[in-house]
Amino acid sequence: MSYELKRSIISMLKAWKMDELRKPLLLMGARQVGKTTVLREFGRVSYQNVVYLNFEDTPSLKRLFEDTLKPRVLVNAISLELGVEILPGKSLIIFDEVQECPQALNSLKYFNENANEYHVAAAGSLLGVKLSHVKGFPVGKVDFLHCYPLSFTEFLEAMGEARLIDYMRSISVIEPLPSNLHEKLLQLLKEYLYVGGMPEAVAAFLHKKDFSQVRKIHQAILNAYSLDFSKYAPPQHLMKINQVWDSVSGQLAKENKKFIYSMIRKGARAADFEVALQWLKEAGLIHKVYHITAPKFPLDGYQQFDYFKIYLVDVGLLGAKSNLPANVLLHGNQLFQEFRGSLIENFVAESLVCNQYSLYYWSSEGKAEIDFVLQDEDKIYPLEIKSGESSKKQSLRVYDQKYSPELLIRCSPLNLKQDAKLLNCPLYLIDQLRELLRLNSSIKLYF
Repeated sequence: MSYELKRSIISMLKAWKMDELRKPLLLMGARQVGKTTVLREFGRVSYQNVVYLNFEDTPSLKRLFEDTLKPRVLVNAISLELGVEILPGKSLIIFDEVQECPQALNSLKYFNENANEYHVAAAGSLLGVKLSHVKGFPVGKVDFLHCYPLSFTEFLEAMGEARLIDYMRSISVIEPLPSNLHEKLLQLLKEYLYVGGMPEAVAAFLHKKDFSQVRKIHQAILNAYSLDFSKYAPPQHLMKINQVWDSVSGQLAKENKKFIYSMIRKGARAADFEVALQWLKEAGLIHKVYHITAPKFPLDGYQQFDYFKIYLVDVGLLGAKSNLPANVLLHGNQLFQEFRGSLIENFVAESLVCNQYSLYYWSSEGKAEIDFVLQDEDKIYPLEIKSGESSKKQSLRVYDQKYSPELLIRCSPLNLKQDAKLLNCPLYLIDQLRELLRLNSSIKLYF
């Protein structure tokens, strides 16, 4: 598939290139989120040439790292092996599927210490899993970036809606969007909730608008993940990893989305599945959201490791795992409300992670639950998700009475609006939440 999807991470890669303290880069992310395509496109637009090594497709390349890890010797050997010129600062060297060559991973330390004039970026499938088992991996000697599925904003870009993105980014007053734009964005969001952000699925939808073809791609990706489990997971944990993976949609379909071990197997305990959950997290396939006892600084100091929710890496894959039929797109806001709003919560979770928020949630003795608690600079905000158009805010009210935050955030299909200290952020503006908070902080609030 040719490269057609503009990715915001390219700007981060360009910043990495220009950083005077730049180290070799490890690009993390789940399989098929577009890591290889992103790196090759970045090399194409930012360097004179790209030197590409794939240790899975060409296992013989591993022998280049067997005798020495001295960077200049390696560069010369790679240059001769591939018949390409490698120029400091002008060539991008890509180690792809680097998990297949631990010595190539270890060589990044020496590139950083002894030959940082060479620009090296590495990526691979289940790299997060592999790193925890590579002996001698140089902590502190590499830079990390995370590649995620396309965000809703990137989806809009792919759909040719650049002007709509410019409009959303230019919002300078918290007031309702024109009704025609609001309805258009909601419809585009419905399409995104079905298609998700996996590049192959987005490209297929872009070309043919065929939902059945999109779902076939989702199933193929899910099948590839299952094969990865068999290939990379410790044999003694394989069955449990599959059991946790198969339980995700059922866990999210509950009213209370706290992860329940007994849903996997009657009588199951945390100790039985801790390794499986950690494996899936390190593989980049799930996001884990911990419960906090109080929204105080630092939030991670109040998290409870035994109480958490999990969300899938991509909302389109969640729909596929849940057998969501495409015809729900034709019935009003039904898509927003499917599976007790699990699609919407998953969408918001992955959007917040993509925008570099750490995720937590809060509840109060069965009286209230705040879906996400966010730290933004020196402030902590509660964020409640509403999948329908109801304006009820019981949980936010309980939270407000207990902690009196500067601002309460509700994310819903309703239009942009602020009532006193309650900000309603439309679901389609979740990627702009940080900017809305900045805008809000410049406005004097009357309680």
